[in-house]
Amino acid sequence: MIKVNDETDAAPGLCNLCPRACNADRSSNVTGYCKMGSEIYAARAALHMWEEPCISGKRGSGAVFFSGCQLRCVFCQNAQIASGSCAKKLTIERLARIFIELQEKKANNINLVTPTHFVPQIIKALDIAKNNGLVIPIVYNTSSYENVETIRMLEGYIDVYLPDLKYMDSAASGKYSNAFDYFEKAAAAIEEMDRQCNGFGFYEENDWLVKTGRVEAGIMKRGIIVRHLLLPGLSADSKNVIKYLYNTYGDRIFISIMNQYTPLPQVEKYPEINRTITSREYDEVVDYAIELGVSNGFIQEEGTQKDSFIPAFDYEGL
Repeated sequence: MIKVNDETDAAPGLCNLCPRACNADRSSNVTGYCKMGSEIYAARAALHMWEEPCISGKRGSGAVFFSGCQLRCVFCQNAQIASGSCAKKLTIERLARIFIELQEKKANNINLVTPTHFVPQIIKALDIAKNNGLVIPIVYNTSSYENVETIRMLEGYIDVYLPDLKYMDSAASGKYSNAFDYFEKAAAAIEEMDRQCNGFGFYEENDWLVKTGRVEAGIMKRGIIVRHLLLPGLSADSKNVIKYLYNTYGDRIFISIMNQYTPLPQVEKYPEINRTITSREYDEVVDYAIELGVSNGFIQEEGTQKDSFIPAFDYEGL
């Protein structure tokens, strides 16, 4: 039986874990912008097959979908959990056990999805789980709207960072994610992730990821994959995002260019993004990345918008 050493599951003090800086007293279970208090809530913990190939592999990624979100984009595909409307309470003890159970199911890794507002509790759960045999890599799956100080808390705990870089355009980030400072905060957070996971400089060898032990048998063991989801009509901003990433990090990171944007009913009030990405838009951005020299990357096949990347948030595994 896994035991919790601490007397409380609460994160003490006023919460400033994310850039919203709510100052909510979550230790008293007051909710912040993320819609969460001190208690851990999640919607699903199961093998997940829809991440990048080096994350999911053939066995699946052990994804824990946490409820609540500090960003809550208007087009969010996981809106029901981001809003906190789909949520089951977990203790730190139970979360630690879930990590072990996912490992027992042969998950390639533990994939922490939208975890920012529970970082202090997750660290405690990881300590417990590692003391009870957890050895698979830990993936931090985030929108990147993070405080650098919060990412620093995770040093030594996270093996693979899986951040988004959604926008450079502050007007777009303000309109669709209520975060005019998104790029500033996300860029700084990714820089800290790079410091933790890389720090080896640039490599010329095509297989340097294997040589440095960051990919083993097709599964990433350490490093960063930065995701960028194309939005309708924002191809120019997408090119700016990719240019920034490649000019800053070169082939030290993977860049995942995604075309799976699916317009859900809540975006009807935003007619300019109430459609899928066209093949021409996507090909234009991918071609631009290739012309820049991006070689460590992932692209998606045409038609992914028609497939469901949204799992059933039915509390499986909790």
